[in-house]
Amino acid sequence: MNESTSPAIEGLTLGTADILRIMRAIPHRYPMLLIDRMIDIVPRESAVGIKNVSINEPFFQGHFPNHPVMPGVLIIESMAQTAGALVVMSLGPEAEGKVVYFMSIEGAKFRKPVVPGDRLFIHCVKERNRGPVWKFNAVAKVDGVTVAEATYSAMLMDRAAPL
Repeated sequence: MNESTSPAIEGLTLGTADILRIMRAIPHRYPMLLIDRMIDIVPRESAVGIKNVSINEPFFQGHFPNHPVMPGVLIIESMAQTAGALVVMSLGPEAEGKVVYFMSIEGAKFRKPVVPGDRLFIHCVKERNRGPVWKFNAVAKVDGVTVAEATYSAMLMDRAAPL
């Protein structure tokens, strides 16, 4: 395979990624790590992130008392984390020492609340990639029903020095 050939075209997949592999790919940690697993990973093309939504999530204390709903902004963040992990896993050694930064979001729509006990499936598909900038479309589903969708972009950059 040469560099201009996408592994997805040749039928290669990375398959799945458990939480440890995700944590090697992206810097997020509790309480901001918002994906638990990835499946159906096709390098440079698509992946499905999975978030098991638990009542133990810290945001449920205030969003909302006696009516827990996962904040839409965190659903979007789970989409961005799925895409970021896909980028890093796809690029392998080329992404070493780099991090994916969220740049923009367009057309975000929230269709149904996500509540404790839900299993969020984030279907993330690359729209395009130019240099270090990647653009994705994502649809988040619970039990096969769309709960949110968005188009967003991110950039692969050198990891900033610690403060």
